[in-house]
Amino acid sequence: MALNALGAIMVFSASPTMALKLGDSYFYLKRHILYLLLGFSAMYLGARLDLKAVKKWSGLLLIISVCLLFLVYIPGVGQRISGAARWINLLIISFQPSELIKFTVVVFLARMLAASGQRIKKFLFGLLPPLLLVGVVCALIVSQPDLGTAIAIAATSFIMIFTAGAELWHLGILGLAGLAGVIALSLSSPYRLRRLMAFIDPWQDPQGVGFHIVQSLLAVGSGGLFGLGLGASRQKFFYLPQQFTDFIFAILCEELGFIGGTAVIALFLLFALRGFRIAMTVSDRFCSLMVTGLVSWLIIQALINLMVVLGLLPTTGIPLPFISYGGTATIINLFASGVILRVSAEREAVER
Repeated sequence: MALNALGAIMVFSASPTMALKLGDSYFYLKRHILYLLLGFSAMYLGARLDLKAVKKWSGLLLIISVCLLFLVYIPGVGQRISGAARWINLLIISFQPSELIKFTVVVFLARMLAASGQRIKKFLFGLLPPLLLVGVVCALIVSQPDLGTAIAIAATSFIMIFTAGAELWHLGILGLAGLAGVIALSLSSPYRLRRLMAFIDPWQDPQGVGFHIVQSLLAVGSGGLFGLGLGASRQKFFYLPQQFTDFIFAILCEELGFIGGTAVIALFLLFALRGFRIAMTVSDRFCSLMVTGLVSWLIIQALINLMVVLGLLPTTGIPLPFISYGGTATIINLFASGVILRVSAEREAVER
């Protein structure tokens, strides 16, 4: 709730300059409030779910999510933005299937790993099936192209497989293979290679490929300890691109300073600690793995976004959960939080 409240304030502060192009300085704020209302409705639904039904129908949900991934390539249905085919046009709003599949992969993978038991220590019959599932999903997402989301799903799956009890040497080989794959994909794509070069030395081309990172660092650095004050950002005036979506944390640091940025990180740490505590104390193996995956997914996304904004990773296009402006991501993130609350409520009921 605190993260979403802070996110709404920052969208209100960072979006008016871009919204004026559409004739209404509150355009994005109004839409963000709509998404929050839908998100909290989804959160309420998630907190009332029948977890046994979720486990039973997780396979069908995954199939539907994969089918939706293919719809983005159909002319008239799929929508391209900045050269990426990631959205389905629903007239009033756009739907991003890759956000939904993050949730469905976690749920289905939790079911697979819970059923595997000690077989997870064997590569062929325990570890290989979930790896194939994650590999197919990541390949579909990379083709959109969306390497950042694929990395987030792969990293979340890695944590879930580790939690399920896989052999450490299997995980070591898997991690090295994944790293090699990311490097190969980065070097084989011209636009990813440009992003990588901008990450290595953004000041070499500050008006070109390094523009995002340079302007982000200027925003963060300008905030100092206490910030310039809410609404006083200079970088939001068409200097920093994506100022209320992917790079909203940079505007937050500029306006609220080091203290504001630290407060956001502390809230994410609190979310992680409470979430993993629920995962460790629930008795049902499926629920434990599912909560581990959901919390890991949200925290990994937050970590990737923060590192991009601070120039510690190449630009990926991943928004900051609960803070960034967004439609599908906001709704799915809050729905996942509702499911975590449901598991926590069932655990407390059992304890009573």
